[in-house]
Formats: sequence, C-alpha cells, structure tokens
Amino acid sequence: MPRTFVCDLSDGDSFHDVLMVRDKQVRTNRNGTRYLQLELDDRSGGISGRHWNSTEGDIGAFQAGEFIVVDGKVQLFQSQLQLIIHSFRRIDADSVRLVDFLPCTDKDVDQLENRLREILETMNPGPYRAIAQAYLVDRQFIERFRRAPAGVRNHHAYMGGLLEHVVALLELAIRVADLYPQLHRDLFLVGVLLHDSGKIRELEYDRLFAYTDEGQLIGHLVQGVEMLNEKLPLAAEIHGEAIPDDVVNEIKHIILSHHGQYEFGSPKLPMSLEAVAVHYIDNLDARLHNFGLRIKESADPHSRWSAFDPSLGRRIYKGSARGGSGH
Repeated sequence: MPRTFVCDLSDGDSFHDVLMVRDKQVRTNRNGTRYLQLELDDRSGGISGRHWNSTEGDIGAFQAGEFIVVDGKVQLFQSQLQLIIHSFRRIDADSVRLVDFLPCTDKDVDQLENRLREILETMNPGPYRAIAQAYLVDRQFIERFRRAPAGVRNHHAYMGGLLEHVVALLELAIRVADLYPQLHRDLFLVGVLLHDSGKIRELEYDRLFAYTDEGQLIGHLVQGVEMLNEKLPLAAEIHGEAIPDDVVNEIKHIILSHHGQYEFGSPKLPMSLEAVAVHYIDNLDARLHNFGLRIKESADPHSRWSAFDPSLGRRIYKGSARGGSGH
C-alpha cells in the first residue's frame, strides 16, 4: 500500500502511516492535563500533531528523531493543517524506508555540480582559483557538499539544498559582478563557494536533519574557517607557492561576516565590498526561498494570504497569480 505523504493531506483526512518525530514537547492545558505537542515530518514536509490526555507511558514511549505509526485526523486550524493523534506506537528505524523521510532537491544534483564547476572555471589563474580547486578535487568534500541540506528547518532544508543554494548564489554573483566591476570577481566567487562550507560539519543528515555536537558548540562560520586552514597546503601546491595572507584573510572575513549582523551570529560585520555582496545575495536567496515555501505550504488554496508565520513576523500575500482566489 503506497504511503500517504504530508504534502497530500487535506482538512478532514484520516491518517494512518509512519512519521518521523522532529520535535517533541510535553505541555499542559488550562485544566492541568498534559498533552504531547509534536512536529512530524516525512520527505514532503511537516505537520504539527497533538495527542491529548497523554499518560506517562505515552510521554516516555519515544524521543525526537524516532519514528511512530500514527492514527489520527487532519484538521484546519488558523489556516494551517494539524494532525489530531488518536493513537500511536513507536517503530524501529530498521522497519521504515528512510528515503521516505529525507526530503531531497527536485533539481538534478549532477547538473548542479557541473554548473558549479563551470562557473568556478571562469576564475583567473591565481590564489583564489587555487583555493577553489583545493575543495573541488576533494571527493569526500564534494560528496558531502552534494548531499547536505542548507539548514535544519529554514531555507533549502533538504538533501542537496546546500549545493542548490550555492549554485543559485554563483549565478547571482556572476551577474552582480558584471554590474559592479569594482568587485573583485574571483574573491566574490570563492567567497560564495565557501561561505556555508562549514555546514557539512555543522549538520547531521544521515537519518534526520539535526546539529552535530561540533555544530552546536562551534557553528558553521568558525568551522568554515577551520576547513579553509586545512585546505591551504593543497591550495599552495596547486598555486605553486604559498597563498598570501591577505588573500586568506579576505576569504575568512567573508565566511565570518556573511550573516551580516552580530545578533544573527556573525562575529564580524561585513567590511569589504565582496563581504557585503555575499551577505546580501545570500540573504536574498534564503528569503525568497523561505517566502516561496510558505506560499507553497499554505493550507487554504482559496485565500490570497498565508497563515501568520511567527518566524517571519507576518502573513505572506500570495495574490491571484499564485492561485489565491479569495480574501
């Protein structure tokens, strides 16, 4: 029997299938009765679930990152679908098809990698190109870079998402560089390539999307700088001489400052033209992807507005051009 994917659910549907528990919270209602608030996923998306009147046995039956067979009913609540869970049971990971629970890019990963290499091949011979080549010849790096998501929950949070995100930025970068010739094109391109490189160590994505211990403690900005330090001997060998310190520092600055603000995790504000450019095109791609995803996931096809999104602090206008037909 084919499985029922989250993306195919509608208000009023009955549900009986396996879901991955991304997050588990024990809450108490106004009557003092505990219930489970769950975030449940498959590869097509996620849905919030509620199990009312949860017992101690229910609460201890599973942990986040595990799989449960759910019996429940889908309902529309405040313009979003949720799953009211009547019963559930834990199931071992060995009993499920993991391919059903890891969302993947809908792009051709081989074509994305080829385009990545094609754009970087336009760099001039020199230290910046040598640094890029030091990553591109590392098959282990490339394999993880091809598979990694760009995030756990936000933009491009699916297998291949990091590669898709970086290729989109490279496409933007070559156009921006043509419009602003004062930018150092090769520094700009290698900065784009490496800005999120640390995510292959920050994130865990073999069975579920989560942060590694190293990722939680250090984070991908610092991890990206550490990876660059590791690649410098090979880059020097490719270049034929040591990579100049100022070149290394410029690239490290892009990695460390690309979040743009201290409160968003950057230990440094962007202080070079290329760092400013990387920050803004990175933010543009992430924002447009995020907004587009909220529109796509909007549960009410007759409304021109999405549900209020707390992370964005607003509702998103879909408009008639994207399928909204009412108000």
